[in-house]
Amino acid sequence: MKTVKHKILVLSGKGGVGKSTFSAHLAHGLAEDENTQVALLDIDICGPSIPKIMGLEGEQVHQSGSGWSPVYVEDNLGVMSVGFLLSSPDDAVIWRGPKKNGMIKQFLRDVDWGEVDYLIVDTPPGTSDEHLSVVQYLTAARIDGAVLITTPQEVSLQDVRKEINFCYKVKLPIIGVVENMSGFICPNCKKESQIFPPTTGGAAAMCQDMNVPLLGRVPLDPHIGG
Repeated sequence: MKTVKHKILVLSGKGGVGKSTFSAHLAHGLAEDENTQVALLDIDICGPSIPKIMGLEGEQVHQSGSGWSPVYVEDNLGVMSVGFLLSSPDDAVIWRGPKKNGMIKQFLRDVDWGEVDYLIVDTPPGTSDEHLSVVQYLTAARIDGAVLITTPQEVSLQDVRKEINFCYKVKLPIIGVVENMSGFICPNCKKESQIFPPTTGGAAAMCQDMNVPLLGRVPLDPHIGG
């Protein structure tokens, strides 16, 4: 990790809010600058979706004298996921905590990222083994912070509040919150609909209550879903 300048975790207590999609877009966005080296690490051990989202299904990791080599989407965008180590995308990973933690440690220690400007870490839902492990292992290497993803409805915000408190407890800096799936603009009539109504004020109200920055809102878009 000494060769990695900035380390950003993408978190959410809730599943299905778009962490992996956001992580992929953030990595692609940063990599648009050809002089910026970007790495995307998927530590969702049981549900690795980054290979599918990044169009890398079927790719495999190669080992060299300097460690595992990431799979490259572009010359300046490397990806690592447990999905590359499975014989099929449908294989179930049935591991207890210690084995998951060992895999995460191996990803952080044994992958030859090279000189990297940004490492984006896509995490599973929750506040358990994987999150504690990656925070613990990266603390010595200085984490820049976490971006938290939510959707506008209260059932999602409840879990994201827990994630914010998790960050406070483990002293993980919070870069800010992104409200994903924030409205849908019909491509025909151009009217906006709230698919997930923000009945309690959405991410904006939560961020104000908990004194964390709201980074922005990302609408539902069929092009992304495809």
